[in-house]
Amino acid sequence: MNAWCQTLGITPPKLEAVVGHREANTFSLLLVALLERGEPMILPDVAARFEAAGIAERSRSLLSLQRCKPGRPPVYRVGDLYHLDPHDPELDLWAFRLDLRPPKFARPPVPAVEPTPVVDPDAALTPAELDLAWKDASLTSWSAQRLALAVLDAFGGPRAPAEVVAAVTERTKWHRLTVDPVGFRRRNSAVEVLPDGRWSIAEDAGQALSSARAAVRDRVAQANQRTAMYSTPEDREQRRAESERVRAAHGARLARMSRALIVAFPPDRPQAAALLDVTAHQITTFVGDELPALRARLACYDIIGGVDVRGLLRALEVEPGARRLAELGPPQKTKRLNRSNRTLHITTAMLVQTSCGIDRPFTEEEKLARTLERGQLTKLRSGLEKDLQSLHALYEYGRLHGYVCLRWGRLDERFPASWAHPDEPRLHDLKKTALALDVPLELVVGSAPGWEEPWARLRLAHVERGRDPWELWLVDEDGTPIDDPDVQRARLTVVFH
Repeated sequence: MNAWCQTLGITPPKLEAVVGHREANTFSLLLVALLERGEPMILPDVAARFEAAGIAERSRSLLSLQRCKPGRPPVYRVGDLYHLDPHDPELDLWAFRLDLRPPKFARPPVPAVEPTPVVDPDAALTPAELDLAWKDASLTSWSAQRLALAVLDAFGGPRAPAEVVAAVTERTKWHRLTVDPVGFRRRNSAVEVLPDGRWSIAEDAGQALSSARAAVRDRVAQANQRTAMYSTPEDREQRRAESERVRAAHGARLARMSRALIVAFPPDRPQAAALLDVTAHQITTFVGDELPALRARLACYDIIGGVDVRGLLRALEVEPGARRLAELGPPQKTKRLNRSNRTLHITTAMLVQTSCGIDRPFTEEEKLARTLERGQLTKLRSGLEKDLQSLHALYEYGRLHGYVCLRWGRLDERFPASWAHPDEPRLHDLKKTALALDVPLELVVGSAPGWEEPWARLRLAHVERGRDPWELWLVDEDGTPIDDPDVQRARLTVVFH
């Protein structure tokens, strides 16, 4: 088994077996071709494999591959070679969607559905049948006449309009029956309005009444089938709890991994570099002859992050191996601003500025070059440390939220932070825990915290529920709401006091 498939826990797939799958498209077939080969490929070789699998002729396959944005995650490009990142959650998701791996939590076996007992179509409906057929159902497509006929038939005689409407509303709020439907006063109406105002089934309502009975009983049969096929609320809760347990365990394993961020100058032929140990909150710089020591230090970390981190490691002559790499460069290079095709070129500096509130996050390259040329090593180290601190602020922001922000004029976009794994606890998870424990959160709000004292601007915030169960709002001690994107750091009070 190749390393990529071993990481995903799947056997190497065959491209022919995936062709025709409901989720198959050019990009997903590229992933399968790479998994099948077990090593990087160039697009012409992938196109040749497509032709051999009977997907399309080679030139058409190559054109389609070039147009499908083949270098997007979980694929990355080095020269002309396209690689897979086995640690990218997107690759695991694609493997599941393409049926290359089983679901992590198997659904319980579907029991045999007992056939619905045969009921005489001319038999009157019962209130129990209405309960089964209409419980929280959407009946907006049902006519007022059909709804009224079903109620009158089930309750055995004329009823006041308010009673009929109440009988429907008790079972579902999604219907259009009112106490004064215009159609009931027509001559051909199957519902008759009696002199005392009550509704009754008209004598010539045979066809309409039979249709109403059949419609209700069709819904009863569907409800019985759903009840047999789907698990009970207890089973669903058990699976949800198991999923949360597995997710928390994986998140804890990720949290224990050692992490480092690096910057180097010049990026293509480094003569100086800086390393930030995320856990120890320490920065070490390396200049000239000290660079070999950096290579030895990097071997100690499970996760290495930086801007164009793969290119940076190649320039430092460091083989990443099976380590996880956190790419901190912009996930999207450009953004069209309006219909006149004005284009904004997105940089890492923009993301740091608008996510973390740092005005000038990085030292100008010209300044670093002059400093290096003049041998001003102290200034050079200071500049690299400043750049690394800004990069660390972006890294922590992405880990906390799962996204980074781009605010530019009227533009307010959020891009997923690829280095933040979905199983790692985020701000929403902290809010749920704080609400469950009835404790406040400690936050740093506004701009990124200072390097020396990251919690110096600490403030307390309470979590309040919104209208929907998943809406959780942060409110400070003065009752002022706090927007989630403004939060730079967050932690549970109970953990530290």
